[in-house]
Amino acid sequence: MKILAFESTCDETAAAVVEDGRRVLSDIVASQADMHALYGGVVPEIASRKHVEVIAALAEQALAQADCTRAGIDAVAASYAPGLIGAVLVGLSFAKSVAFGLGVPLIPVHHVRGHIAANYIAFPDLEPPFLTLAISGGNTLIVDVRDYTDMEILGSTRDDAAGECFDKAARVLGLSYPGGKPIDQLAQQSQGGVYALPHAQVDGAPLDMSFSGLKTAVVNLAHHARQVDGELDRAALARDFTQAVSDTLVPRTMEAARRTGRRTIVAAGGVAANSVIRSDLERACEEAGCRLYLPPLSLCGDNGAMIGAQGYYEYLAGNTAGMELNAYATRDISQAAP
Repeated sequence: MKILAFESTCDETAAAVVEDGRRVLSDIVASQADMHALYGGVVPEIASRKHVEVIAALAEQALAQADCTRAGIDAVAASYAPGLIGAVLVGLSFAKSVAFGLGVPLIPVHHVRGHIAANYIAFPDLEPPFLTLAISGGNTLIVDVRDYTDMEILGSTRDDAAGECFDKAARVLGLSYPGGKPIDQLAQQSQGGVYALPHAQVDGAPLDMSFSGLKTAVVNLAHHARQVDGELDRAALARDFTQAVSDTLVPRTMEAARRTGRRTIVAAGGVAANSVIRSDLERACEEAGCRLYLPPLSLCGDNGAMIGAQGYYEYLAGNTAGMELNAYATRDISQAAP
C-alpha cells in the first residue's frame, strides 16, 4: 500500500511516499528555518503562507522521487493536529483535495504519533508495546504505546515544551534559530557545573514536568550578566541548561518504565537529537536493562515519511476521515481523529 503523506504543522513543509508503513520511497522537506531566524522564532502567518507556496510542488517532487504515478497512490495521509492552526490547515486542506481528486481514502494522523512512527522506519523490528519519550518544540510527553493506534499519556509538561525552552535559551545566548543544534554544539565545549538551575517538581504528578522556571532562570542569568558584571560562561550555561532538561526527562521516563513494566523505550521528536539527552538515556537504559531505540538524526525533525508510516497503521485500524475533517491546534495523542 502506497501512501502520499503531508506534514505542515510548524515551519517545515513535507511530502513523502511510504509503502506499507516501513518503506520510504521518497521524502521531501522544505524548511523555513532561515526565514524565521530573522525573528528568533516561528511567525505563524509567514509559516502558513510559505506552506501554501511550496506544497503542490513538493507533492509532485515526492511522486517523481518515488517513481510513482498519481494512479499508484492508494491513500493520502496528513497531520491534522496539533500545531500552528494556520499551518496545519494548509497541509490538511491540500491533502483533502488530493484524496478527493484521486478518489482514495484520507487518513488523519496526529503529529506526535507520526514522530513515534519515525522509529518504525528506522527499526524494522520495532513493534508495540513500548514506552516513548516524545520531545519536540511543541510537545513533551511520556507515552505508553500499547499498540500502533492505542496510546496513553503518562506524563507531560504543564507549561513550556522542552524544544521551546531550547529555542528561548539559544536566543538569550546569542545563538541562531532553531536553538537545539547550536546549544548542543556549545554545550560540548564545557563540562558544566557552573550554574545552579531549577529542577521543577509537580505536586501529586511525579511523571509530569515543568520547564518555565528553567527557561526564566536562563534568561535572568544572561540578562544579569549583560547589565551588571558582563561575565557569562556561555558554554557552561548551555551545558548546565541542557543537563537540567535531561535530568527532568530521563528519570521520569525510567520511572514510567518501572511503573508500566515496559522493557523497551523509544525516543521521538526533534529534541531527541540532543547528544546529552541521548547519552543519558543510553546510560539509564543500560543500567535498568531496557532496550532503547533512538531515531537517526534525520528522522528526529518534522518530515512526511513519519506521517506516512503512522498513516498506514491508522488505515489498518479503520481510522479514515471524510472531507469534513477539521484541523486542531491541540489534540490528545490518545484520541482518535474526530
